[in-house]
Amino acid sequence: MTSTIPLGELVTIRGGGTPSRTVPEYWNGNIRWATVKDFKSTELAETQESITPAGIRDSATNIIPAGSVIIPTRMAVGKAAISTIDMAINQDMKALLPTGEIDTRFLLHFMLSHGDYLESQAQGATVKGIKLDLLRSLPFPRLARAEQRRIAAILDKADAIRRKREQSLSLADDFLRSVFLEMFGDPSTNSKGWPVGSIRDLIVDAKYGTSQKADVEVGSYPVLRMGNLTYLGRVDTTDLKYLDLKDNEIEKYTVRRGDILFNRTNSRELVGKTAVVMADEVYAYAGYLVRSRTNSRANPHYISAFLNSTFGKATLQGMCKSIIGLANINAQEFQNIRIPVPPFCLQNRFGAVLERTEATRQLLQADLRNAADLFAALSQRAFRGEL
Repeated sequence: MTSTIPLGELVTIRGGGTPSRTVPEYWNGNIRWATVKDFKSTELAETQESITPAGIRDSATNIIPAGSVIIPTRMAVGKAAISTIDMAINQDMKALLPTGEIDTRFLLHFMLSHGDYLESQAQGATVKGIKLDLLRSLPFPRLARAEQRRIAAILDKADAIRRKREQSLSLADDFLRSVFLEMFGDPSTNSKGWPVGSIRDLIVDAKYGTSQKADVEVGSYPVLRMGNLTYLGRVDTTDLKYLDLKDNEIEKYTVRRGDILFNRTNSRELVGKTAVVMADEVYAYAGYLVRSRTNSRANPHYISAFLNSTFGKATLQGMCKSIIGLANINAQEFQNIRIPVPPFCLQNRFGAVLERTEATRQLLQADLRNAADLFAALSQRAFRGEL
């Protein structure tokens, strides 16, 4: 086991601040000013806002030199990035300026490997954060800088594999959106001139799910709830609860392959999450969801893709009514949504492309899990001195 030294003995830690928003002369200058919203990757090169030298002079912020490791200490605790340009930061972050004994990329991986721990230690009633003493006390491995560079290079390669898998998944989503627009045109203008009907014309029913309370572990049927529908239009079964159904409830409250599930209640931006069931397993579905089955005029994947398109989501947000703090679209309103109706054969072609792409996507998802597991295992070994 490699011996360690407290991180605070090896880095200089600088904080930040926010110039007064009431003084226009402090803002829109040539100095990049970072907040937690700018943490999009492990390289911090662009920021949404910028400030002026006067903003630096009259606030608590500092210029952080390029090559520093910047971490959020409030809100997004656990993230880390290397600044690639000189910049200022706000009060929710700290910059770690390494000495000559520390390789910057090794320090980055060290902070990322402690992300879960730091997040678990965050304290606060509303916005949780970590204290400076905790940061300074982190046990940093006593390794020669050349050894740090060797380990960082290994972790960089493993991380690159993981990120390529993530990019492949994103490209699969982009591909499906492109196919939808190529086949059916822009739904906001119905650019291909399809006849327009309502969802009611394309389905045989629209049924609410069971109101029975589900249990975390006990029950014969896993139940799909509103959290199991993703914003991108998939059914996610990683977090399930269970319930029992009477014999006369099974057909009424379960789904089968090809069923459309519509999230009728949630926050305004999440109402209308729609997905097609693509599994053969039997699932119950909760009362906040609407289950629909298509007739001979429609492919369920077309309806789901329409509702998950940019135009579809905007339409759904415009329909929402607020009920006790939540937005709502009921089953009747769902059925009344206007929708272009392309030829059934064209919808089926789209459905076939989507299902093939989803099969590929499942393989990519498995590859991503393997790459993430490999990266996590290498990180653990690296900071135990076993790599």
